[in-house]
Amino acid sequence: MPSGPRRYEPQTGLAEAVRKLREKAKLSQAELAERAGISASWMSRIESGDYDPSWGNMRQVAQGLGVSMETLAEIAEECARRESNPRPSA
Repeated sequence: MPSGPRRYEPQTGLAEAVRKLREKAKLSQAELAERAGISASWMSRIESGDYDPSWGNMRQVAQGLGVSMETLAEIAEECARRESNPRPSA
């Protein structure tokens, strides 16, 4: 059986990626939620890492951000790697 995140385990790299892309696009959470066709409270839960969204929700978020699922996944992986391997303090 493949080992990977369970459905109920929030993906903090994904949360950070969504937030970064949203801020880069100069959108509020409410604006992105509207573009993605999901509620603002759901968007808040995705960005806070309190919720592990479905593929369908993430497809909607990616479309709302104007990026491909591939781009969103790549940025999320990069964020997750940084989180698991923090830079040493100077």
